[in-house]
Amino acid sequence: MPGNVPEELSRIIEAIYRSESGRILATLVRLLGDLDVAEEAMHEAFAAALDTWTQAGVPDKPRPWLISTARFKAINGMRRRSRFDSAQKDLALYLEEHINEIQRINEAPQEDEEIEDDRLRLIFTCCHPALPPEGQVALTLREVCGLTTEEIARAFLVPPATLAQRIVRAKAVIRDKAIPYQVPASQELPTRLGAVLQVVYLVFNEGYSAGTTGAELSREAIRVGRLLVDLLPEPEVLGLMGLMLLQESRRAARSSPEGDLILLDQQDRSLWNKDQIAEGISFTESALASRRFGAYTLQAAIAAVHAEASSSASTDWRQIILLYNRLVRIQPSAVVELNRAVAIAMCEGPEKGLCLIDALLAREELAGYHLAHSARADLCRRVGRLAEARDSYERALALVRFEPERRFLAGRLRELQ
Repeated sequence: MPGNVPEELSRIIEAIYRSESGRILATLVRLLGDLDVAEEAMHEAFAAALDTWTQAGVPDKPRPWLISTARFKAINGMRRRSRFDSAQKDLALYLEEHINEIQRINEAPQEDEEIEDDRLRLIFTCCHPALPPEGQVALTLREVCGLTTEEIARAFLVPPATLAQRIVRAKAVIRDKAIPYQVPASQELPTRLGAVLQVVYLVFNEGYSAGTTGAELSREAIRVGRLLVDLLPEPEVLGLMGLMLLQESRRAARSSPEGDLILLDQQDRSLWNKDQIAEGISFTESALASRRFGAYTLQAAIAAVHAEASSSASTDWRQIILLYNRLVRIQPSAVVELNRAVAIAMCEGPEKGLCLIDALLAREELAGYHLAHSARADLCRRVGRLAEARDSYERALALVRFEPERRFLAGRLRELQ
């Protein structure tokens, strides 16, 4: 930030960037037709605001000012470059042809509905299935959420250069495949929406699994979830929102002041966030009432059963098993079967759960999944098969990524010795 910019103005502009950059970028992508050009123009507009607003003051409606300034800078830059670079001529021609539409921004600010449509287009573009999954995640956090490359890299424990390359490659795919900047047609929407929800939940899970260090990622996933609820309130959008809120409600109880992991049955439930639980259950009930719900809503319903119980012992495990039975039918996966086996162990005894988990591990689908070995170790410990418990804890320890889980598993091993 330049030294001659008042500190108060700096804070105002940073706040505007955090709250409005996603909307501004989405509109500029539509107007300018290129993600890189739009992003560069937006940053130039914010830089211009530092100079102009120091003298003229912050405008009553900063967003239209920034959009207008950004599009002028983009047009002027493309005009200059097109004289020397033939590769830029097509884009310059596009801007010239759409000058009337672009000019309208300066004369009449967009309606909120039109701006939100732009944001929805940007989300579907960033989560297009032609992009690699890691590119979808990085681009969504960068362009929709407005996080910096360094912030995203820190959250995912990768070097900033690696994260930057993911973003560059994702943008190249959008450009080379001419991916349209639009909301899919109605017949494509269920499949495409599933990809968007998968990206949002992947971001949330990454933050949730990382404990206190991942709180920012989880917040961003919830923020995008709320945006989707506002723009496209489909049952599974509501279900995912309910699931994330119900899981996030337990964050304060999931670790000790020293950062050690606390399992669900040992958590102080008075620390659970009651407001998030109430809101999460409300979203879940709305999704269930539609009768068109899917896997996210069923997972949210399972989380709601946990949230409504006063203790692990009083949890309605039979209801959870019924929900998992339905979830297995609509989304067959080894991880869902593992969670169902744990619920059966809580309801019908550890031996029954252990048989199911052994059968799952024999299929080798979960050989590299640390939670499968950790669950087996816990059940072996409960039935007195301590040598097998030690072996399974060691397997889980070799696979785990996050330090709180590593310390927890190491502690369990020490207890057995």
